[in-house]
Amino acid sequence: MLIVANWKAYVEELPKAKKLFAASKRLARATGITIVLAPPAPFLGALAANNKSKVSFSAQDVSVTTGGAKTGEATAQIYAAAGATYAIIGHSERRALGETNAVIAEKLAHALAHGLTPILCVGEQERDGEGRYLAYVREELTLALEPLTAKERSQIIVAYEPLWAIGKTAADAIESNDLAEMTLYIRKVLAELLPGKSSRHSFVLYGGSVEPGNIRALAADSGVEGFLIGHATVDPLMFSTLVKQLA
Repeated sequence: MLIVANWKAYVEELPKAKKLFAASKRLARATGITIVLAPPAPFLGALAANNKSKVSFSAQDVSVTTGGAKTGEATAQIYAAAGATYAIIGHSERRALGETNAVIAEKLAHALAHGLTPILCVGEQERDGEGRYLAYVREELTLALEPLTAKERSQIIVAYEPLWAIGKTAADAIESNDLAEMTLYIRKVLAELLPGKSSRHSFVLYGGSVEPGNIRALAADSGVEGFLIGHATVDPLMFSTLVKQLA
């Protein structure tokens, strides 16, 4: 089971970041859960330097550029050099700023070129009764993965995060049976995009109003291999409870 803790911009001081990292290392040792931390970019190098723990690090995003005269950009190569081994690509908050599927495809390629495992975020804005949301998710997956080689596609982790469930409470989260259907659908699309039986090895994560009260049911009944979680991961007690629910 994999938990990706997206700290977003919630953590604004390095001492707090270090405390959260220390707590995550203890949790990883005690539970055997694979934990990946996505801290704010300026903290990544300080946390990941000489890291010998079971906790890994992720970039929250990578630049579409590969370097050069691009003030303020942080490339995949820079994140890899700082100690990241994963990269969140296409998060809904980035898409809301205008990031297109074409840009996301470029970022996936850059991340893979520098040894980062991409976590591709997909998800519909609303769930309609006619099933149009399925076509929306299919388009996100297809346009992001088609430009990649077959080998590159097989390295992608997919994080399903429906926008209508993000930032809410467990009461507003997706039901486990609906998530199970969505997981199967994502795997069906991946099977069309990946060669042979390689799609069977693809990880599918879920993100959206995951709390201690629903994480175990979502994990048990949905077929997901883990979770992409935001604000709850910067509360040490809540994060500990979330991880232990999966152990």
